[in-house]
Amino acid sequence: MVYKFSVPDYKRVRVIVSTDTACEADDPFAIAHALLSPKLDVKAVIAEHFMSENSMEKSFEAAKKLLTLMKSDVTVLHGQVWPKDGRIGEGAQFIIDEARREDAHPLFVLLMGATTTMADALRAAPDIADKLTVVTIGGNAYGKDAWAFREFNWGNDPDAINFILRDTKVPVWQICISGYGMMRVGLAELQQKVAPCGEVGAYLLRQMDEYNNTPYAGWTAGESWSLGDNPSVAVVLHPGCGESRRQNAWLIDAETHYVEEVPGREILVYHRIDSRYVLNDLFAKLAINFG
Repeated sequence: MVYKFSVPDYKRVRVIVSTDTACEADDPFAIAHALLSPKLDVKAVIAEHFMSENSMEKSFEAAKKLLTLMKSDVTVLHGQVWPKDGRIGEGAQFIIDEARREDAHPLFVLLMGATTTMADALRAAPDIADKLTVVTIGGNAYGKDAWAFREFNWGNDPDAINFILRDTKVPVWQICISGYGMMRVGLAELQQKVAPCGEVGAYLLRQMDEYNNTPYAGWTAGESWSLGDNPSVAVVLHPGCGESRRQNAWLIDAETHYVEEVPGREILVYHRIDSRYVLNDLFAKLAINFG
């Protein structure tokens, strides 16, 4: 990285990224953002399923392709398969091992998809709950801001997020849909600011355009997107880059409706995100590093 600034070592943090990279077009932008941020010591990228057969394997290959383009030597690991087989995969084991490793730098696990692999790690090793912080992109908004549809990430494994919230005390930062849904960007802006940034920038726009022209993207507006996974990176870079409050956790049903409060189980919930800060930080880092 070719920055004319440095981050003091005591301010740096360890990061593990868990991502359903092949599911949708925003994950690669968030992975790139993490890898390009000098505050973050990215230890591994873990491929997550998106509730269809071979989806974890597809995410693994997509993550490997991006990291190869970025000339990154960060390890890509397999997460839990779908349907779940109950085994502790290499991704969950890596979380356990990294959490148990003696290191003064705090550890954050960024969940940009289903929370399955993180739940696997906590079930197998409950002792790690006080050794890391979970940052999850997922969950509906609360109260008057609630949306009337199934939220995708938490909906891909409600049992996993309910286990994390109900049966563990691991610190959780939730970026719910009212927060991550603010990351709107036009495809024309991505063409102007991202595509010129070498092979990586060209790939980021191309894979988004290709996905946008598939039947799976019928829910999109047509020439805009939400880079909804990038806030998981941004709140670790700067925890004050959004509006948040501490509140009791709520369990969800299969349709991701909040159905039961968990008394005494406080989590930090981001309801709003400063999209200007997040997007411009991403665009600047791509331009500085890739031209």
